[in-house]
Amino acid sequence: MSTGPSHKYDPNFTQHVIDTCGPNTSPRMKQIFSSAMRHLHDFAREVDLTPEEWLAGVKFFNETGKTWAESDGKRNEMHRLLVTEIANYVQSENSQYAPTSAAILGPFWSPNAPWRQLGDSVIQDKHDGIVTYMHGIIRDMQTQKPIPNVTFDFWQASSNGKYDFQDPGNQSDNNLRGKFKTDENGEYRLYCLRPTAYSLPQDGPSWQLLQAIDRHPMRPAHIHLMITHDEYKPVVTQIYPKDDPWLATDTVFAVKDDLVVDFVPLKDLPPTMSPHKGPGGEAVRELHLDVTLAPKGLAAHSKPNL
Repeated sequence: MSTGPSHKYDPNFTQHVIDTCGPNTSPRMKQIFSSAMRHLHDFAREVDLTPEEWLAGVKFFNETGKTWAESDGKRNEMHRLLVTEIANYVQSENSQYAPTSAAILGPFWSPNAPWRQLGDSVIQDKHDGIVTYMHGIIRDMQTQKPIPNVTFDFWQASSNGKYDFQDPGNQSDNNLRGKFKTDENGEYRLYCLRPTAYSLPQDGPSWQLLQAIDRHPMRPAHIHLMITHDEYKPVVTQIYPKDDPWLATDTVFAVKDDLVVDFVPLKDLPPTMSPHKGPGGEAVRELHLDVTLAPKGLAAHSKPNL
């Protein structure tokens, strides 16, 4: 007899989304929004929609979006309007581990982020943030062995809550972006900023929807990651400081428990790292984040958002 959960998905998630409508939501708006969420979520669950299929649909709608066209592809409103609860994962009978949870891609990923050396800083421009030493090991879900030569694609907003695309007057191209390769020990290491919470733009369709359902536009502070290797299933995710006040009410519902992390005071750098010499001075925080990847050969299921 199976000892696993009786359902794939969190049965309370859809109702939680509906219940976030504020008290000033009109009855008709509540009815329309509630029905739309139930049908969209049921559709995704019924067909076991994959992240790749979801992104294909997002791309289709983006191509018809006025905001997308007028911003030369730099502002993607559709990603702000759509949320995902279903994160692909792989379950193995021979392993007590699961891969790191997925989260939404977001509108500001760039295929042109520069390759950087291990130990480099992604900080190119002045800021008011906290310089952080970030490091960890990427492991195989089944064997727990480190995986060399993994691509670790990193991007984040600056301390003013804006990405380089949004802030050309203050940020250079590819500020706070970088792609790294893990070493023979499966380790990545870099300097970045402790992330800053920010509001979604308040001049587009996503803001109009949030106003209609009486919800705030805030996203908790987060760092974006896309972690890939030819022999493993990719992980597209975000990580969040545990003390951020917006975790429980993230406007795009992307927070999952295993993605909440702790930025601790930095004590000593390892011998592999030189002190940070870029804008903002020395690193004063440390983030240790290990990541687990699932081999491509294992069957995929959908992970409940518990």
